[in-house]
Formats: sequence, structure tokens, C-alpha cells
Amino acid sequence: MAKRDYYEVLGVSKSASADEIKKAYRRLAMKHHPDRNKDGDGSEARFKEAKEAYEVLKDADKRAAYDRYGHEGLSGAAGGAGGFGAEGFGDIFGDVFGDIFGGGGRRGGGPQVFRGADLGYELKLDLEKAVAGDNVKIDVPTQVGCETCSGSGAKKGSEPVQCSTCGGVGQVRMQQGFFSIQQTCPACKGAGTTISDPCNDCHGRGRIRKTRTLAVKVPPGVDDGDRIRLSGEGEAGRNGGPPGDLYVEIRVNPHKLFERDGANLSCEVPVSMAAATLGGEVELPTLDGNVALKIPSGTQSGKVFRLRGKGVRTVRDARVGDLFAQVAVETPVNLTAEQRELLEQFDASLRSGGEKHSPRAGGWLDTVKRFFERIG
Repeated sequence: MAKRDYYEVLGVSKSASADEIKKAYRRLAMKHHPDRNKDGDGSEARFKEAKEAYEVLKDADKRAAYDRYGHEGLSGAAGGAGGFGAEGFGDIFGDVFGDIFGGGGRRGGGPQVFRGADLGYELKLDLEKAVAGDNVKIDVPTQVGCETCSGSGAKKGSEPVQCSTCGGVGQVRMQQGFFSIQQTCPACKGAGTTISDPCNDCHGRGRIRKTRTLAVKVPPGVDDGDRIRLSGEGEAGRNGGPPGDLYVEIRVNPHKLFERDGANLSCEVPVSMAAATLGGEVELPTLDGNVALKIPSGTQSGKVFRLRGKGVRTVRDARVGDLFAQVAVETPVNLTAEQRELLEQFDASLRSGGEKHSPRAGGWLDTVKRFFERIG
């Protein structure tokens, strides 16, 4: 039985474009695919016929030979008589449905290019350095391109050869039922080439382990957990791929005096019992130097004073935060007999004055009394 004209099989004209031919084949492949039709209705034969026609017309050289000489000019190059097998499925999904799902593969492409891995580094800073900014040098162990073989992985005087398993593409196709799955070539690990005589320094990997010293500019106002990205300072890529990035994560050491909350600082200020009672002035340290903090008479422990503009400026906000100083009234210890006697006399005089000397104590006692009366 004579073969039908390939253009007639696909239902396109001889002047049809490559996209029109592909769309026509896609429509017929979906319509007559054996998995979607019953045996004996002729769908498989029509599917094979459409595939054979598409195999010829999608190739510019084969199409030119067919247009000039007809079926005899192909000399079996179309490959349609080979039957319906795994290769047929691969071509369907690689050439036709690959357009639908974002590109079915790397047909005719070179070896896979791999971007280098990103690296992380934890940089510990004192609070003062984090607030003011700093220039720091860090040592980072990483993978860099081998200088001996220029990253090829092959010994000097030799070159990598094309992988015989994937033909240099770096990927192979596996047939699983209706679908054709493309995966990394197991022989060359996606490189597209194999090395018979590896470099003595990198042992064929094209990269070596090395510690690099990098300068990091820490901007003023960084906080714990902030990250600084150094573009291109990660591990070297493979097969000419770009390097990864280095992410420097800031860790601020605990401070002896201050605690930070964003742009604000807080600290505890010890005040003597006499200064809290009579009032006075204490010297308060800040990141800009010492300041005098006035303590009003009768200041209670836990009282918080706010010093505006004595906090920090963050990297995300030009506004300077505040410093919150919490008073901690110190209780005298290690008293002498004379001091104890004077303190007892002082306490007795306070008690005789009632609530006017200890308003919080009087209020607390009244609350306790009402509580027991209510439950009694």
C-alpha cells in the first residue's frame, strides 16, 4: 500500500510553517493516541502515520528532501517504520508538549551549567560595633575553581570528552507509560563530558577547597539576625556556571549594660536609698558618653526614665531611638550596729507618720484587709 502524502496526513499545506505543522501533529497525537482509544479502531495506525509524517516535516533537511524527491528521497530516514516505542513517546513530549509545560528538555544543547552553592557565615559583633558600623575581615572556607586545570577537571594537556551515554546533553530520557521523564545523566552527572585523565590537584572535580579572606563592610545600625549579602562570593559554579552568594548573618554579643529592642536601648540604674528618698543626680552611661540623670525625691524602685535620642539608628530608619533607664533602689547590706540602730529609729519615725510616708504600703495593707474580709 502506497504511503499517503505527509502534508495530507497532517492536514496542512506544503507552505505550512513549523509551528503549524507542530500544532497539527499535536492535535492528531492527542486524538489518536492508543492510550485514549480502543484497540481495533485504527487509531494506533493513524497515530504512527502522523508521527512518521511529523518526524520528517519537523526536520528542515528531511523536509527539503521529501519536497524534492517524495518518499523515495528519504531512504528510510524518517524512521516511521520502526514502530511505536519509547522513542516515539519521547519525541511527542519533548517536541510537542514541551511547549505546553515550559520546555521539554535540552535537545541539542550543551552540558548542564550549575550555579555555585550559597554560603553562610556567622559574624559576631559587640553592640558598639553593630551600632557604629565596622569593616571586618573574615576567613571563609569555600570551593573555588582549580587553577591547575582552569576548572576543567582534566590533567594539563588533556581535555574532557563528550559523554557517550547522553551525547553531551547532560540528561537522558526515561519512558514511564504515557510520560517521558528527563533526568540527569547518571554517567556524567549532568556535566555532558567525562574525564579519563583527571587533574591531580582537584581529582577531576574542577574545584578545590580553599579558605578565602574577604572584607565585609558592616553598615551602622545592624541588629541581631540581619544578613549582609556578598554577591558572587559563594562557591564556584560547575561547567562555567556562575558562583553562588555569601550571606553574612550578624550576631550581636550580649552587652553588660544595655539591652536593645530595635532602635531603643534599655538599662538598669542602681540608686541608693538616700538618693531615691531625698533626690539627687546619678551618672548614666550611654553609647555617646556619660550623661547626668536627675532623680526626683521619693523615686520608687522600678521607675523608668526616658532619654530621647540616646538610643540607636537602625539601617532601615533614619530616626534615632531612645534610652529607657529603670531605677533599682539598692537595699543597704552589711550594716554596723550603729547603722542598724539609726535605721531602726528612722523606721519607727516613719511608722508613726502613717501612710503619708509610705503610701504604697498603706494602700497594699488596706487591699489585703478587704480581701480577707470578703473571703471570711
